[in-house]
Amino acid sequence: MKSVKIVTDSTVDLSKEVLEEHGIEVVPLHFTIDGEAFIDRVTITPDEFMKKMKAAKELPKSSQPSVGEFLEVYDRLGEDGSEILSIHMSGELSGTVRSAQHAATMSKANVTVVDSQYISFALGFQVLEAAQLAKEGKSTAAIVSRLQDVRRHTRLYVVLDTLENLVKGGRVGRGKALVGSLLNIKPIAALADGMYTPIANVRSYSQAIKYLTNQLISDIADKTVRKVAIAHVDAFAFAERLKQSIIEAIGYQHVYIVQTTPVISIHTGAGAIGLMYYTD
Repeated sequence: MKSVKIVTDSTVDLSKEVLEEHGIEVVPLHFTIDGEAFIDRVTITPDEFMKKMKAAKELPKSSQPSVGEFLEVYDRLGEDGSEILSIHMSGELSGTVRSAQHAATMSKANVTVVDSQYISFALGFQVLEAAQLAKEGKSTAAIVSRLQDVRRHTRLYVVLDTLENLVKGGRVGRGKALVGSLLNIKPIAALADGMYTPIANVRSYSQAIKYLTNQLISDIADKTVRKVAIAHVDAFAFAERLKQSIIEAIGYQHVYIVQTTPVISIHTGAGAIGLMYYTD
């Protein structure tokens, strides 16, 4: 059986060490800040990005990798006859998966492209599962089938501290944002079927932590927790409080905390947090 190599994009929010350990290839997204171009996690780190975004005159703009960038990676990895499994952020949020699909049709390698329907560490859940199964010698078809199960049992919730970036990006009207600001409202949304759906509004981080913890308890009833992760945008203290709340509530100790990709930070603004987990 041919070996399977795993490719993903830079919104995966896995550390360089984890990616190297599992032999996962990353094709980075791009963005511009006040006309200056950057490559996600290659020419700028998430921390550096946050400093530049706060000082920027305009909201940074992100763009997916080009078809050519994917094609180069696929052809290079497939030179030894390996099959390629390319797993990416939700196609509802970015054109990344479509660039990958286009490149797959042009590549000399045998490439299968998967829309994870998620982003950040929730994308990472599928990527890590695929890498482990590939290491065990499983076929592409078997891995894709397992990823469907992981996807079905994954949950992702996002809490925003401010609507400012959504206003700048034209995703929320200024009037609605002003009302939200005056009332100190922090919206909570769920990512389902690749799209964000508003599910609640809270007035404080404490209320957000309580809401997310209760949601987790409800979601995992009679199930086994496989992984839990918290991604934040310049909000480590909030992330740490949520982690402690989860540990106290369900006794699960291995909660990852990561500073998320700039691609997410552009839309959420500082202070946002994402809770994601999957079960069996």
